[in-house]
Amino acid sequence: MTTFTALPTDIVDAYRAGAPDAHGNPPERHISNGSGNPCRHCLRDVPEGAEMLVLAHKPFDGTHPYAEVGPIFLCADPCVRSSGADLPQILTTSPDYLIKGYGKDDRIVYGTGAVTPRPEIADRIAAIFADPKVAYIHVRSARNNCYLTRADRAP
Repeated sequence: MTTFTALPTDIVDAYRAGAPDAHGNPPERHISNGSGNPCRHCLRDVPEGAEMLVLAHKPFDGTHPYAEVGPIFLCADPCVRSSGADLPQILTTSPDYLIKGYGKDDRIVYGTGAVTPRPEIADRIAAIFADPKVAYIHVRSARNNCYLTRADRAP
């Protein structure tokens, strides 16, 4: 069983209050066009016409060669943090996603990365978690490599 882990509310609230992003810049404010703006907190698209934040985020602690930084979107207004085993809405809007496993040391476990068609996400995640070296999985955009969400083994 898998749990999809959204960004923690305290981190999102800090960004909403103007905390600097991974590059030291304040989050930019834009208006969502209603599609292609997936919030990494509620794991849903930011609604059309709603204000959103755009910022650089690094979903890792510390700095090292595998600590990728990339753009993310967040609802500018408070939203409910997503949690659970159900496939989040933001993983249902593209034909495929980049999925790759990471070890406890936050390094990619080579051989786990694959662009995966949407209907095969659950099976691919299960196959990656079959490798005991994998501690968690990142799901990213297959088109832009943007971080979407983290998958963890359910307790």
